[in-house]
Amino acid sequence: MNIVLSTLNAKYIHTNLAIRCLKTYAMPEYSPVIAEYTIKDPTMNIVSDLYQKMPNVVGFSLYIWNIEETIKVMRMLKKVKPDVKIIAGGPEVTYDYDYWLERVPEIDVIVIGEGERTFKHLLDVYAGKEDIAAVQGIAYREREQLKITAPGPKLDLRELPSPFQFAEDIPELGKRVTYIETSRGCPFSCQFCLSSIEVGVRYFNRDAIKEDIRYLMANGAKTIKFVDRTFNISRSYAMEMFQFLIDEHVTGTVFQFEITGDIMRPEVIQFLNDNAPAGLFRFEIGVQSTNDLTNELVQRRQNFEKLSRTVMMVKEGGKIDQHLDLIAGLPEEDYNSFRKTFNEVFAMRPEEMQLGFLKLLRGTGLRIQAEQYGYQFIDEAPYEIFSNNVLTFDDILRIKQTEDVLEKYWNDNRLPRTVEYLVSEVFETPFDFFQQFGSYWENQGWSRIGHQLEDLFIRLNDFLMKDGRADMDITRSLLKIDYLAHHKFQPRKVWWIEDMPVEERSTIEQALLENPTLLGERFSSLRLNNRNIRKQTFITPIAVQPEDVEISIVQKAAGYLITVFRHDDTPFFMFLEQSGKAQGAF
Repeated sequence: MNIVLSTLNAKYIHTNLAIRCLKTYAMPEYSPVIAEYTIKDPTMNIVSDLYQKMPNVVGFSLYIWNIEETIKVMRMLKKVKPDVKIIAGGPEVTYDYDYWLERVPEIDVIVIGEGERTFKHLLDVYAGKEDIAAVQGIAYREREQLKITAPGPKLDLRELPSPFQFAEDIPELGKRVTYIETSRGCPFSCQFCLSSIEVGVRYFNRDAIKEDIRYLMANGAKTIKFVDRTFNISRSYAMEMFQFLIDEHVTGTVFQFEITGDIMRPEVIQFLNDNAPAGLFRFEIGVQSTNDLTNELVQRRQNFEKLSRTVMMVKEGGKIDQHLDLIAGLPEEDYNSFRKTFNEVFAMRPEEMQLGFLKLLRGTGLRIQAEQYGYQFIDEAPYEIFSNNVLTFDDILRIKQTEDVLEKYWNDNRLPRTVEYLVSEVFETPFDFFQQFGSYWENQGWSRIGHQLEDLFIRLNDFLMKDGRADMDITRSLLKIDYLAHHKFQPRKVWWIEDMPVEERSTIEQALLENPTLLGERFSSLRLNNRNIRKQTFITPIAVQPEDVEISIVQKAAGYLITVFRHDDTPFFMFLEQSGKAQGAF
């Protein structure tokens, strides 16, 4: 019997943990083949590849991001191979299974909930060893009648075999994200999240998890992401795993965790600040909203003061990047309330801030309560909302415009100095800057075209010129520093109109050659000469002192920015006053 386990990932760099868990549980009696694609792959290409594997059974792992594209695949596959058995599983079809069986008759069976044991029993059915009615936790149709079997007992996760040690995965480990779970379930009851439906938290065998991580690191895995809904729910467990990863990590491997910020103990953070190598860990923290009423309505217990303490303490340690999530569209969070949420979270200056929009997932409490809050939402996955009783579609569009430039101008870390000045000194709040710039961006049609690095600088400069609030001498100076910071070699062209006569530059270069100590010992040690000074330095007028900018002090100071490029390394900046006095390098 030829068995294929398949899914359509959102991106090539993603891998699917679920189908690997199904494969390893089915072995050695059965030998499923893994077949992963992306939602961007042409349907015909996917079906052709599946067909050539000559499967008797195909199991699909289904989520909100791939359900609609996968339905096309299933329908076409059934047409070219009518005898193939299609098993559907995953969070998207676990709920409202009667709807899916009616909408997609090509599906033979839906696995409800945890799938390892159920999938193997279904293989027994198709191998003629078992009757389908005896399989626990499935939905199917028999003579046009919906049949549902009761779920079986929860699996003992400590006894599950490893889903990682497949030889065919090794060549891809360094190129893709590896997902790992050390627990299932969530202790919280947030009504917008599917994790709230499963009661209790169950853990895998700790020693087995450590062996898996050792194996993954030894075989080149670079990014390992824990999918536990709340990695730090058990302080002792989190500490044990953190210590293990610090002790045995391989250089170049990064571990990502979803943590709950307000239950993170200060002593745990201090331990990480003291012992974790910089860049080894990355935290994802779901804030979602700082509105107390909203959190109460969605049954989300959150102490924002403690969460803020965690974020700031981690940030001060300088070892761990943080990704903070917000959700627009939660109950009773209108536009002004969301603006407040955004500003309170941005005040912590996380390395990344994800602005998402509420999706009314099947099976969640909020979907059941949709009418109560006046939700209008997309009928098909991903079920994103259009509006509710306090948030109009116009409001949603304005927030989406904010999201667009937030991603480009903050999360990508392209213009940190410029953005910090604008959100701190020019616009009333950070949200106002991102929203107003986002609206301008959309009106210019820039959201529908691509952009190079220099385009980001040109477009922000254009917006600020039209807006009129920013001091453009200061702003252009910051834009210059941010732009040059992205170059390891002197740029052949710059985004701004050349604002320095050749003669003026030559005069400064000659002065520096004659007296290199003007810029201190660091510059003098370069021993530049007439032949290489223009190749290794870039000189441009500037109206701020770069050294002050690094500590968020922005004051006008007329002079020249001297950027020194160092053979494929990050450049350093020096400031030469118009009077000829120099400031330190950084």
